[in-house]
Amino acid sequence: VQLVESGGGLVQAGGSLRLSCTTSGLTFSRYAMHWFRQAPGKEREFVAGINWSAGSTRYGDSVKGRFTISKDNVKNTVYLQMNSLGSEDTAVYYCAAKATPLSGVETTPDRMKYWGQGTQVTVSS
Repeated sequence: VQLVESGGGLVQAGGSLRLSCTTSGLTFSRYAMHWFRQAPGKEREFVAGINWSAGSTRYGDSVKGRFTISKDNVKNTVYLQMNSLGSEDTAVYYCAAKATPLSGVETTPDRMKYWGQGTQVTVSS
């Protein structure tokens, strides 16, 4: 199983970025997908999740109303649209999936089995 993130970079405060995570080796349409982030010196934090059918989403409190998660079951890709970025959003962003298909979103990193390598997002003020 491979998860490969892309789309990170340097953006000014107030700007937007869209992250992508393309997967291989799992039946993507059967898995809930998640985004986490980790800033230097901080614990890994839940950002957003989407259930396997894309029928429901969940967001961390700090990103609600600014970030949107979506998944394309044809392209085996999950996206994270990030708007109104601030310096507090600077982190390495990871996509992740649990071991169990057809299950819901969870917010705990320890519950994830598969991880991407991460993509850096830096917001300049």
